[in-house]
Amino acid sequence: MAQGKTAKGTAIKQIEMRRCVVCRQVRHKSELLRVVKSGVEISFDETGKAPGRGAYVCKSSICAASLKKRRNLDKIFKVRLPNEFYDKICAAVE
Repeated sequence: MAQGKTAKGTAIKQIEMRRCVVCRQVRHKSELLRVVKSGVEISFDETGKAPGRGAYVCKSSICAASLKKRRNLDKIFKVRLPNEFYDKICAAVE
């Protein structure tokens, strides 16, 4: 039987799970904040469908503070982000 199909042949809806770049826990996509790099622009993606390289962060103040301290997004996107961007992330999750 093909993966993603039931015995009658109807499709099963996949659960969209993603991993937080800070705590490495797998959570449902709606529980995470997506940051996307499209070209040279880095922004928040509230729809979850923007094109570009995406990174997910838990909507918790602990993960946001740790993200700011470790500067994980600098490593992921290979660019130096200003502290103001990390402050926006901290404000967005609270």
